[in-house]
Amino acid sequence: MKRKGLKSKLLIRKTSTRKTTTADLRRLGTEKTNFASTDLDRKSALEIARIINAEDAKVAAAVKCALRQIAQAIDLIAAALAQGGRLIYIGTGTSGRIAALDAVECPPTFDVDPRMVQFIIAGGPKALGAAVEADEDSRELGRNAIAKKKPTKKDVVVGIAASGRTPFTIAAIKYARAHGAKTVAVVCNPKSPLGKAAHVAIVADVGPEVVAGSTRMKAGTAQKMILNTLTTGAMTRLGYVYGNLMVNLHTKNEKLVERGVGILEKTAGLDHAAAHKLLAAAGGRVPVAMVMAKAGVSRSQAAAALKESQGQVRRAITLAKRGSEFKS
Repeated sequence: MKRKGLKSKLLIRKTSTRKTTTADLRRLGTEKTNFASTDLDRKSALEIARIINAEDAKVAAAVKCALRQIAQAIDLIAAALAQGGRLIYIGTGTSGRIAALDAVECPPTFDVDPRMVQFIIAGGPKALGAAVEADEDSRELGRNAIAKKKPTKKDVVVGIAASGRTPFTIAAIKYARAHGAKTVAVVCNPKSPLGKAAHVAIVADVGPEVVAGSTRMKAGTAQKMILNTLTTGAMTRLGYVYGNLMVNLHTKNEKLVERGVGILEKTAGLDHAAAHKLLAAAGGRVPVAMVMAKAGVSRSQAAAALKESQGQVRRAITLAKRGSEFKS
């Protein structure tokens, strides 16, 4: 009898928790019905496109409301990376895939070590190409995933979840914070558990989706905008952008060679042929060519200045000029 009573209590508790969770989910802005897309299935292709476009137009305004928090996060990330720390993204489903996209684009864009910006997605790499949705409910898997990265006070860990209530991500952020890392939440609902768990909460309140609950849409767009801003802002603060030019690109194909030549034309005041010749003399490395041109030094001197400045072109130019003046 006692066992039956215990089972009944557990069943009641589970049922009650499930009802509470369902009710909480329905209250979220990202889960509500969007009246602008009522009877979407009866619309023409052009009408559907117009409705989605009109809703997408609201995303930038939602992100704008979180600019102060985004700036806070940029400063945290720049400070962490400057002292040899890492930026670690963590998310599930769409949020995890968007995190992966931003992370893997940093090395080719800014010529930084792949270990500098990393990502964790629930379900592992296989989840990038197929849904592994059950894992997002596991706090234990979230803790284990971030524990493998061994976060420290040098790192910044950014949790991404449209709802702001994903157990996997919340557990990971709490673990990282407990181990000294600075933490950031990127969410699309205010006053969320994930937002409360992090040092900085970035909230892009995009409202209900065109297809109710499909947070790959406006919420996903907002998340991508925010992550792009975080990494671009931090890398720019660290000197991996010269003016507004992507100077640390790798000239691995014809398009990138031409882009590099164009950068040299703009920054060094060279014509197309001279810029091509300079890039070749620099071994195809745009930063080396820029330092050579702006500081009037040799390839080896430019490379040495870049090494000393940890790849920061503007600082390398200054160092190379000083070195050149000292020698003369």
